[in-house]
Amino acid sequence: MWTTGRTAGASLRVLRRLQRCCPQAAPCRLGSSSRPPWRLLFFGSDQFAVESLKLLTSSRSSVEGIVESLEVVTLSGDVPVKTFAQQNQLAVHSWPPHNVDGRFDAGVVVSFGCLLHERLINKFPYGILNVHPSLLPRWRGPAPIFHTILHGDSVTGVTIIQIRPHRFDVGPILNQELHQVPENCTADELAAALASKGAHLLIDTFMTLSERLAHKREQRQTGATFAPKITTSMSWVVWEEQTCEQIDRLYRAIGSRMPLRTTWMGRTIKLLDFVGKCHISLLDPERNPEPGSLSYQKESNTLAVCCKDGWVGFKAVLLKKRLTAADFYNGYLHQALQKRATHQTAEGLFVSQRRGPEAHPMRENGNLLLQT
Repeated sequence: MWTTGRTAGASLRVLRRLQRCCPQAAPCRLGSSSRPPWRLLFFGSDQFAVESLKLLTSSRSSVEGIVESLEVVTLSGDVPVKTFAQQNQLAVHSWPPHNVDGRFDAGVVVSFGCLLHERLINKFPYGILNVHPSLLPRWRGPAPIFHTILHGDSVTGVTIIQIRPHRFDVGPILNQELHQVPENCTADELAAALASKGAHLLIDTFMTLSERLAHKREQRQTGATFAPKITTSMSWVVWEEQTCEQIDRLYRAIGSRMPLRTTWMGRTIKLLDFVGKCHISLLDPERNPEPGSLSYQKESNTLAVCCKDGWVGFKAVLLKKRLTAADFYNGYLHQALQKRATHQTAEGLFVSQRRGPEAHPMRENGNLLLQT
């Protein structure tokens, strides 16, 4: 059972207001405290992390008094977390941070990408919390949102864990909340929703951190899956093996980062502006088209490609330059299809590029296994 602690949080807010009205009733702060407000050091880099940092920043002046002080550790370069911190006058530390001893109660890691050593973790009396965009132990690793879309999960969520040294995403769970994956959503759309949900769940966790630490639960060993980093090798379409739905999920998972790829006449071609499954009326219904076969749909200006169980469409391709489906057909495809019809050659087909071993992680029942 997952809880949000809102009832306990409401009681805590009442207590904090009473303490502000009667300061003599509040115990003195010596070193770290067992309750809010917290002194926090935030580790993050990308836009997903900015959502949590933004909410923590606004919490410094909120009536709940969740955050007393907030400083940031980020990577070199012009990353979104660094930009936000500078715009909001937050102290910024380079990685790895120095001068941490005794200055913070807890750390927060959101989409940081660097493994924190045990000696650093031990400098925080309440440990370091991590906002992870999946229902751990499912999709441990650097790309949980991409794999959620890629594998067609209907439910995901966010998990707040306490970081442990040596391995990513294996710490005990402090808080967890489900999220229904909208039909046909992209990885970018899901990331935006989970970033917001994760930020609010983080604040909820800090409201009753001591109680949540006391009742933390270890992740179960069954159901653990690994979400490896997305690489260009995953963008190659294998027409003989992938269904219309699988190609659709692949496009929604990685399409905003990199185009899908195939080969044509020995050259790499990038497939742009995916439009989903197409319904093709063949001139010869008795002939079963082989995967990779092409059909130009003049009415919709779409290039249709035959895959394992049907046809999928694209509005444009990138060869030497970006070409609309009509430009590609008129300039290249029409002639190749005529040669194929005359000489019975493989010209005019998209040919699958066999992917390297890194694009084929271990699987069990369609799931990527956690490799330990």
